Amino acid sequence: MNIDDRVERIVKFLDSKKADEIESFDLEKVDYLAKRVIIVSALSGKHASSLVDNLKVELKPTGEEFLHVDESDEWVVIDLGDILIHVMTQDARQTYSLEDFLTELSNGKFKAQQIT
Repeated sequence: MNIDDRVERIVKFLDSKKADEIESFDLEKVDYLAKRVIIVSALSGKHASSLVDNLKVELKPTGEEFLHVDESDEWVVIDLGDILIHVMTQDARQTYSLEDFLTELSNGKFKAQQIT
């Protein structure tokens, strides 16, 4: 399964579990940690934890490898290697504006400069 199909499967699953404001970013052409990033809003920290648990149950049998999960009260980051999933409360999402950064990054705003 290619990366776009994997992202689509993850997005549909998160939507079915009441994740809100789901956005995905294609960062394959820029220098970033992952090729794709998915950001979703959770209703609460408990909802975020539940989404992560449900993702593990859904995705592990399909061969997805959870390299790392970093969890706080308002934000969970799931590292699948080439895909990062951010599950955030609405407050955390507004505070950090991660989608603004990723949009600017994907548009080439932060190109590396050579130091001479």
